[in-house]
Formats: sequence, structure tokens, C-alpha cells
Amino acid sequence: MAPVCPGQGALMPSDTIRWVGDENGHAELIDQTRLPLECEYITCRTIERMWEAIRVLSIRGAPALGIAAAMGLVLGIKDSRAETSAGLLEDIQKQKQYLETSRPTAVNLFWALERMERVARENRHLPVAALRRRLLDEALAMQEEDRRICRAIGKNGAELLHHGDCVLTHCNAGALATADYGTALAVVYRANEEGKRVSVIAGETRPLLQGARLTAWELKESAIPVTLICDNMAARVMHEKRVDAVVVGADRIASNGDTANKIGTYGLSVLAMWHRVPFYVAAPISTFDMQAADGDAIPIEQRGREEVACWGGHTVAPPEVDVYNPAFDITPAGNITAIITEKGVASAPDRAKMASLHAGPDSSQNNTKTSQ
Repeated sequence: MAPVCPGQGALMPSDTIRWVGDENGHAELIDQTRLPLECEYITCRTIERMWEAIRVLSIRGAPALGIAAAMGLVLGIKDSRAETSAGLLEDIQKQKQYLETSRPTAVNLFWALERMERVARENRHLPVAALRRRLLDEALAMQEEDRRICRAIGKNGAELLHHGDCVLTHCNAGALATADYGTALAVVYRANEEGKRVSVIAGETRPLLQGARLTAWELKESAIPVTLICDNMAARVMHEKRVDAVVVGADRIASNGDTANKIGTYGLSVLAMWHRVPFYVAAPISTFDMQAADGDAIPIEQRGREEVACWGGHTVAPPEVDVYNPAFDITPAGNITAIITEKGVASAPDRAKMASLHAGPDSSQNNTKTSQ
């Protein structure tokens, strides 16, 4: 199938991930490892193919990973031989455990799988075929919910930006990471829709260059002014007063407001504090892990040596040198100016504000809440 990718000035009309057919169908997703030079969809017909797509970052970004996991579970039971819903539920539990091994840090993946299992338990009275259809409906409902959530995050966050602001961002928290136009980048998109003419500085985001390959590409396709920098230039552009705010996403948020995001985010928060630049985290409530007391309780994914030791297909480090490659770091709540969600904004986040925001009404239903 020929890919349908966005054109200049079009705000990501393509789905990052989509389901084709009924409960016996398959998933298609943009292969983000081939961007920006090629934009192609890959087809996932089995749970094993979805597991691999998640593991190698063909699909990434916390909200998108949740949707991918839910669709992956549907793929996992497509060929189940279970003749009863009780038997199908056993298969669901096995496939859930398998998908949980794909990536450890993004809590949305686990949240989505828990939700799918809960729906299966609640509907175990249904015949097998009807239960399989019910689970596909739930996966598609998650995708539609994420679209509304992205818009609400954008609306709430855009209120924090001013006309002419320049936002520094890290990694990719845009349309490619979600079902709509992102979390961190949703703030930028909404601000520009409101006529604020906000521009972006995108950090390259070593070692896999999600900022250079994905964010810069996405913003150019959406006609948002964007300038790419190396990660180690962030201090300089802040010193030169080129940055009015830092806005990043999150893969997991602890109950005290500590956040896990792509490696390098913590350093940006320290630089932002030093230069008195507001530091905002934009993420859905599904990213909250209220069981994690603080950032130390968040598992950090360790990735392969080759991501650091190789560059553009060439080895750039001595073969015998050790490599340390954590994919994420933890930004302390004290470094964060505010956390932006679909339910509202928590300024100077702490445990009480996280609990209040987590339990509060959904502002995607027009009930915005701000915790000061």
C-alpha cells in the first residue's frame, strides 16, 4: 500500500497507526525508523510483528505505544483456538505478558494492556467472537480518546505561551507519538492556530535523533518555523535568550510529579532553571503512575551498545570500549514549572497536586482545572 504522508502545510493528516478491517484485520503504522527520507507504512498482522515494531522504535511515543499495545493484543488473539471466553481470557493474559516485555518505561503501554484485560474480564459472559470484537472496539476507542486528549492538552498548554515565543523541545512528542497532533507539540500547534506565531528550536536528541529525524520533519511539514540544534547547544541558545519556554513530553510521571522522558530532558531542566526559562511537561493523565512514589521507582530502559557506538552505519567508537545507554532520565518535580494535561495544568507540581489532577474532571469535556 502506498503511504499517504502529509504535504507542506498540512497538519499530519495521516494516522501514525491505524486498524484495517474487522477483528480479523491488521494494523498499519508509519515506520518512524525510516523518517525523514522515507515515509512508509508497515503492516503488522501478528503480535510478534507488533512486538518487534515497538521494540525497534518503528512506533514510539507514550500515547501511540498504548494504542499499539492494544491493537497488538487484538492481533495476539486473532488465531486463538479458545472455544470459550474463559479460554480466550487465558490467551489474553499470556499475550499481555508478552507485549509487556517490549519496552519497560512508557507506562501507557502497561496502562492500555491493563485496560484491555479489564474489559475482557468484564465481558467474559460474551461468546468468543463477540468478545474479540469487543476488544477491537476498545482499542479503537483508545485511539479516538487520544485524539480528544491531544486537543485538550494543546488548548490548556497554549494559554501558557505568548505571541512570538520560541519553544525549545526535546525528542518527539508530536503527531508521530500520538493519535492526533501530540502532547508537547500540541501546545505549539494550538498556539499557532490561535495566531500566536510560536516557533520551535528542536534538539537533535542523541543517540537516535528523534528530534532531528521526527520533530524537525513534522514541524516543517506543518509549516511551523523550526530550527534544529545539537543537544549540546541548548545552554548557548538559552544564554542568548533565544528560548522563551521549554516544552517536553513524558513517558511516565510519578505520584510526586517527577517525570521520565527521553535521555537529556533532565539536563535541559537544569539549564532552564539556571537561565530562568519556564520548563513545562505536557502529557496525558494515562502517563501518571500513581503507584510510583517518585522517579526512583520508574524503570529506565537500557538499550543496545550500537546506538551509541555507531553513526550513520559506521562504527565511531573503539570496538572494546564500554557503552552505557539509558533511554530515559528523570526530571525532578522541583525543576518543573508546570505539568500540562487534558484535565488542566498543575503549577509547581507536588504529590497533592498530582493526586488532585489525576482525580479531577476531564477538560477535554470543557472542565479545565488549574492547580497553583
